[in-house]
Amino acid sequence: MSTTYTLDTATSRANPTPAPLKRLTVPAIRARKVDGTTAEPLVMLTAYTVRTAQLLDAHCDLLLVGDSLGQVVYGLPSTVPVTLAMMAAHGAAVVRGSWHAVVAIDMPFGSYEASPEKAFESAAWLLKETGAAAVKLEGGEAMAPTVRFLTERGIPVIGHVGLTPQAVNMLGGYGARGRSDAEAAKIEGDARAVAEAGAFAVVVEGVVEPIAIAITRALACPVIGIGASAQCDGQVLVAEDMLGLFERVPRFVKKYDDLGARIGEAAARYAEEVRARSFPTDDQVYAPRD
Repeated sequence: MSTTYTLDTATSRANPTPAPLKRLTVPAIRARKVDGTTAEPLVMLTAYTVRTAQLLDAHCDLLLVGDSLGQVVYGLPSTVPVTLAMMAAHGAAVVRGSWHAVVAIDMPFGSYEASPEKAFESAAWLLKETGAAAVKLEGGEAMAPTVRFLTERGIPVIGHVGLTPQAVNMLGGYGARGRSDAEAAKIEGDARAVAEAGAFAVVVEGVVEPIAIAITRALACPVIGIGASAQCDGQVLVAEDMLGLFERVPRFVKKYDDLGARIGEAAARYAEEVRARSFPTDDQVYAPRD
């Protein structure tokens, strides 16, 4: 279902775009792959706030409210401690800040694994609270019945296989997956299982490139890579990583800017002017009325 928004420009900081825009839909995303080929690759970035969503929205087909917010926003050691309440708060903000991209929201660890019924309860609550269009969940063949349960009940699902960060304690770290023949075969089987269960797209993360290429060719639905291959049907990155807000990033990240350094430089100039009493100037203070 598409939605057309007419924005209130009275609070221009929150709503800087006055023109109504039509949002993409889940079927439109799924339809980008035709006969095994995606002519125009899908663009996906993470977003956690209204302002980030506003800045990224026009350039993306999908915005992912990732549970990576645990590390990026809250400074947690992994995604495992992230809660449904965290995801709902940030998901609602991203929906409010976007008008074009499909917004998908990660289901956090512990909110869906126990049973398909538990997954439906969590996913339905997230979509009601946020207005997001879809959920993403990690896991392969073991989660296929849950993917089917959700999609048959009207909840669009993005699958996630390969390196699954919520399973970091089982995996023993964030290294690339699929280096052995057995693991490669399992990842490919996992991707097929969630796609056949009804996922409209599958994220493939942190795998050796031949696996990503094989999965992309095998699946009828779009395959979105992260640390995978340029031959995938689309790509996703954590926005803060590719913008250069962190010094340390995974090796598969390309930094398109160095905002961390630029923000630091701006803060230093501000601090210098405050200490020199050269800010504020007449342009930033209010003069008495005559």
